[in-house]
Amino acid sequence: MCAICGCDSHAHDPATGVLHYGGPAGLSPMRAIQLEADVLGVNKRQAARNRAHFAAHGVTAYNLLSSPGSGKTTLLCATIEALKSRAPGWPLAVIEGDQQTSLDAERIRATGAPAIQVNTGRGCHLDARMVGDAFERLDLHTQHAHPADHAHHDGENHHGGQHSGALLFIENVGNLVCPALWDLGEAAKVVVLSVTEGEDKPLKYPDMFAAARLMVLNKIDLLPHVDFDVERCIAYARRVNPGIDVLQLSATRGDGIDAWLDWLRQPVAEVHTVAP
Repeated sequence: MCAICGCDSHAHDPATGVLHYGGPAGLSPMRAIQLEADVLGVNKRQAARNRAHFAAHGVTAYNLLSSPGSGKTTLLCATIEALKSRAPGWPLAVIEGDQQTSLDAERIRATGAPAIQVNTGRGCHLDARMVGDAFERLDLHTQHAHPADHAHHDGENHHGGQHSGALLFIENVGNLVCPALWDLGEAAKVVVLSVTEGEDKPLKYPDMFAAARLMVLNKIDLLPHVDFDVERCIAYARRVNPGIDVLQLSATRGDGIDAWLDWLRQPVAEVHTVAP
């Protein structure tokens, strides 16, 4: 048995030579049930408390997930800068997750937005307790906001009227595996996939794309220089998750930023499939 994940069974496919351990998720059924009861069960209870806490403070939280280097922090910086002009006064904050350093939090603070760094050490993901502890240290928590307190109209029809409450972006540790299992109390998971990574990622990491409400295809400015089939990637994502929204975006050049802001402005219950 593996001392890390507890895999205790495997099968060999002689036709392909592939070794399959513990089913599609990489865990034996017995081990998966044990994890659910012992670890994930505790996390789910804390996530429910986070969700209620966010709601009480008028906060909508989004959990941003990806592999390392997809451009999550760059996307957040571009989002914050865009909101300064398109929706000034919209309160927001960022919780930054990394194993070590505060480099990403410093980049967020350089935009003028508040950010709390959470270092997980050897951990490969944020959990609900980490997020709850970080939220309590943000102004979004101390201000005791309510959705009605921050309703704001930007004066232009282009962005669709009002938004409610504050935004909390949770940038998770770069990892397309473990974070998919962990509810942080967020309104939705957003998976960021850059075109430099390959269009097959939704099939290789199905749990992540199945858990996400939105897939952001980032770095589309690099499409002329990489071998990446956009339509195939979207088809793969929707094979795993037929209801997933898709946006194509370049955080550095600005392509798709307006559509991304529109998506964020929708009430969470009304978010629906966005045409790619």
